Amino acid sequence: MSEPAKIVAIIAANTALSSLLTMVVAGDSRLKVRQFDSEAALLAYMRLAPVDMLVCDFDREGRPAYEMVEAIRLNTTLVSRDVPVIALTRTITPPMRHQAISAGIDEVIIKPMSPRHLLQRVQARLRSRSVVGVLGGYRGPDRRNRIATVVPRPMPTRRSTDNVIPLFPDRRKPQHPGLEG
Repeated sequence: MSEPAKIVAIIAANTALSSLLTMVVAGDSRLKVRQFDSEAALLAYMRLAPVDMLVCDFDREGRPAYEMVEAIRLNTTLVSRDVPVIALTRTITPPMRHQAISAGIDEVIIKPMSPRHLLQRVQARLRSRSVVGVLGGYRGPDRRNRIATVVPRPMPTRRSTDNVIPLFPDRRKPQHPGLEG
């Protein structure tokens, strides 16, 4: 018995980018892609049907992506509030990074990027189905308060060819080198 198709919602900065990303992601027969031109259309859809992954763009018109994602997390009328989110942006600043973490955005990819790279990230995120920061299925204002208490660590070095900006440290590495067994 095969697993049902996963629904990927895409709302990008413009129709051309949305169409391109939709076409590439829809190339995976296990995924069904829904393209949205507005936040209102996305939220209307999410009130009626589940979404397994959301791809949004910081560079689109209207409310910033982090505010839209935060509104999704807090909206009890939506079918799937704990949807994993990949955000796209041309640049990322330290305040933007904190806003993304606060809102519950799982991953940020720097544009321009290969649409195939986005497809690979969507597939990887759906495989692991890990939503960053979910505590008992709830994400909300209390999650923002934790940012101030976190001791900042230096970001891993990036190669100029990297498109994925890590928002959280790699938890597979030992946090305290002297304590390994």
